[in-house]
Amino acid sequence: MFLENKVNRSVNRGWIEVVCGSMFSGKTEELLRRIRRANFAHQKIELFKPAIDVRYDEEEVVSHDSTSMVSTPVHNSAEILIYVNMETVEVVGIDEVQFFDEGIIDVCNQLADNGIRVICAGLDMDYLGKPFTCMPKLMAIAEYVTKTHAICVKCGAQAQFSHRLVANDKQVLLGEKDSYEPLCRHCFNEVMNSENK
Repeated sequence: MFLENKVNRSVNRGWIEVVCGSMFSGKTEELLRRIRRANFAHQKIELFKPAIDVRYDEEEVVSHDSTSMVSTPVHNSAEILIYVNMETVEVVGIDEVQFFDEGIIDVCNQLADNGIRVICAGLDMDYLGKPFTCMPKLMAIAEYVTKTHAICVKCGAQAQFSHRLVANDKQVLLGEKDSYEPLCRHCFNEVMNSENK
């Protein structure tokens, strides 16, 4: 007897997971780890990234340690709903979620309300140590929030701040180790105070 491979929404209720932290804290690695586990369990997945993020690859989600997975680059949050088949997709991953517009909140809610597990990864603070765009709201509506930490390059303590090394006051500035460094609270405050003198 042929059994259709349909998602049982009464059993698989949706939810939202947010993985957040500073630059170089392993957010994308954790996102990809969770997506790989779902893939290993033969769950139907879709992975998205903002089209503006072309640091490593135009289509793949790539972590700082070069772990990668094919994704769909999108220009805005509404595009995600165009690519997701609500009848078959079980898991949706979204990398660099802080770069999306405020509509990402409604998109994530709509996916979860339709029985889909939504895993988002992104920076929780910008280079000034301020909450990053949609992240506070996304963390508030999520069932699960995981905060990852880097290692402070100045003292070796746990780092939660992304200090910008280049002179640029735009909130969104794509960059790597040449543009950012992870710092703990103490070292971040010291650096910011010295820069503001």
